[in-house]
Amino acid sequence: MGQPSTLVIGSTGKTGRRIVHRLEERGHSVRGVSRHSDPPFDWQEPSTWPRALHGVESAYVSFFPDLAVPGAPAAIEELTSCAVDAGVRRLVLLSGRGEANAQRCEEIVRGSGLSHTLIRASWFSQNFTEGHLFESVLDGVIALPAGDVGEPFVDADDIADVAVAALTDDRHSGRLYELTGPRLLTFHEAAAEISKALGREVEYVSVSSEQFRAALTRSVGPEAADLLTALCDEVLDGRNASLGHGVREALGREPRDFTDFCRAAAASGAWER
Repeated sequence: MGQPSTLVIGSTGKTGRRIVHRLEERGHSVRGVSRHSDPPFDWQEPSTWPRALHGVESAYVSFFPDLAVPGAPAAIEELTSCAVDAGVRRLVLLSGRGEANAQRCEEIVRGSGLSHTLIRASWFSQNFTEGHLFESVLDGVIALPAGDVGEPFVDADDIADVAVAALTDDRHSGRLYELTGPRLLTFHEAAAEISKALGREVEYVSVSSEQFRAALTRSVGPEAADLLTALCDEVLDGRNASLGHGVREALGREPRDFTDFCRAAAASGAWER
């Protein structure tokens, strides 16, 4: 292939690797970047950004660790400026539903002068298979400070499909897509769906933020624990207990249901050590 036309930032993450795979399947020339790629892309090292952005027309932007962190808007502002200087034409930003800081980042991208699509996603179904709740499922207890709040879990494959459409089709320029699954589930109900698919009990336990932070601190350290706890406190307070229609708006089909995700995950061995 010749010069890559599309950049995928965070190409080893839940959405990034799916996007790279889809673009390559369609014959697009892709540059997937992460801290360990060649060229590298490190959110903590802005000096790595120009080389990664050089020569591409479109870029998918997934910020690490999350747009909810305090430094995210400054980083997104610097990245968009760098993208403009590099001649990038289109940005597709993965944003977080119900996150105030993420919406500040959306406004930065809107004001960049670049063609853009904003993908505002709810809680990923894949957090149970590829994220910090994977071990919890294996242990049989999912403990979160979420009470009985409803969450419209969205499948990362749906996010990837929307992102690929936005990266390759001008019809999505200027659009904001709110991506959710097709129904609300409490974490009790989600655990029951996982249990049914696995054929063994996985229990949901509602804990306080303090209990959640303490348990996380022991497993991932204080910095990550503080971030995840603050994020849960922000987005699991009921503000996201409604459905978005971004998958249908972007793709003309319904989003994947959590039951189907659980069945496929169990069948593929996703919950095996």
